[in-house]
Amino acid sequence: MKTSLAPGFHVAAGRSVDSAAYDQSTGQWSRLFVPSVLDAAGVDQGCRVLDVATGTGEAALAITPAIGASGLLVGADIAPAMLESARTRLRQAAFLPVAADGQALPFADGSFDAVICQLGLQFFPDPGLGLMEFRRVLRDGGRVAICVASTPDRVPLWGILAEVLGRLLPEQRHIVQLSFSLSDKARLEQLFAASGFDGVRVERQQRDGVLASFDEYWKSLAAGQGSIAQVCLMLPETKRNEVREEVRARLAQFQSNETLRVRMEMLIGSGRK
Repeated sequence: MKTSLAPGFHVAAGRSVDSAAYDQSTGQWSRLFVPSVLDAAGVDQGCRVLDVATGTGEAALAITPAIGASGLLVGADIAPAMLESARTRLRQAAFLPVAADGQALPFADGSFDAVICQLGLQFFPDPGLGLMEFRRVLRDGGRVAICVASTPDRVPLWGILAEVLGRLLPEQRHIVQLSFSLSDKARLEQLFAASGFDGVRVERQQRDGVLASFDEYWKSLAAGQGSIAQVCLMLPETKRNEVREEVRARLAQFQSNETLRVRMEMLIGSGRK
């Protein structure tokens, strides 16, 4: 099966988002880090928050109760299909989905108290430009917080698969490696500083997660939700089966009986305007 990637890389062009599959492949790991991101951004009752690369609304689900009825949450994403999925999960009037490029946000200067970007900035063609846009739409004293994946060896559920696919599809290696493109802590700090933020802080955080089985892990990937999974679908079925068995063997180190217990590491960066 061949596929072309829609903007944002997470779904095939012209296809809707399988929210359940996305939740199993990315969402369940993403949500483990969301509380730290909201804390770093200073999200509180009554805040006006911009959630860039809102995706299926994983971070937005945590933001809405944090800001309460007096707050406002705008969920921006470059992929309309992702916004449609988010809208089905968030029916609150305070959530406003907007199709927008994070490098050219359609909002006035100083519109928000906080900007967050959960597992999205690494996919920007120019993450520095994205950070400058985040700063522009913040009010004075407002905060931004982002979360990006660490190096492939510290995010093994994604890193091992990306390595195997990059070897088999070298012309797509740049896409499967995008997930780890901001894994250098020093570089991320420099990007924040160059974008004009004060009080810059970047820290590594780890969380442990559990999957019932390797088959559960692979089933969510086979649904094609997420950039790495999309590339996997570019392979013919026989090759995908070979990839599955190689990844299964390499993930065996994390397996106890059927259960996979995996530690994932992310970088959380923040700054103040």
